[in-house]
Amino acid sequence: MISGLKSSTLELLRRFNTSFPQFYEQFVSSEIQLQNLKLAYKLYQTRQAVIEINPEGSKSILYFAYRNQSFLLNDIFGVLAAYGLTIHSLSLYGQIYPPMLMFMKLTISRGGKTLPAKTSENVHKAIKETLLGHFEVEEMLALEFNLDSGLRRVETNFYVDRVFHLPALLIEADNQPGLFYKVMNALWQEDLLVVNANLLVWRGRTRLILYLLGPNEGLIPEYLGTKIADSLKNRLLEKQY
Repeated sequence: MISGLKSSTLELLRRFNTSFPQFYEQFVSSEIQLQNLKLAYKLYQTRQAVIEINPEGSKSILYFAYRNQSFLLNDIFGVLAAYGLTIHSLSLYGQIYPPMLMFMKLTISRGGKTLPAKTSENVHKAIKETLLGHFEVEEMLALEFNLDSGLRRVETNFYVDRVFHLPALLIEADNQPGLFYKVMNALWQEDLLVVNANLLVWRGRTRLILYLLGPNEGLIPEYLGTKIADSLKNRLLEKQY
């Protein structure tokens, strides 16, 4: 636990952490736990999605917090794709008990460089407007991508993680523009809720391990998870829209 904090803050952090999966306190750093608590407080104050984009070295960091819903990642990654941004790392932590908040940290860039202030402002506004339903993210993407094209060399695998005690889905495909959006769109169509994510990009391939809850925020039995994995693979390989 973080040293130097007031006992009241430590107690608040402890109670805050009880809404996350069992592994959260053990495997997530104290700094990230505290960062998520701060984002939750901003969310409580504003009652609106927290969206922050800040420069950090040669990249930019996007922080996001809101009540977890299946369409969130579809909208966020759609905006990032529409602005031609590269995703270098992804950290996502979602609660599995009320209030079911989701916290995400993305390292992003444009052309390997920090986003200009104006671009950050536009991305911030676009995410906000998309979440409010003022326009469809597909309209933004249609100008940049062929949304009918599937991904290349897709592999999917479902399993129940014995350490995290959560249903997990591994998705791997060749790198290509719009990949993250197409994956998140397929998850949205299956009505799946992501509560943790790991990302690895290596030798032209992207691998995502996603820990999930099913429809109605419930656990996914293995027989159903296998069907979902096959369905997702078909969605990602074939025309999607």
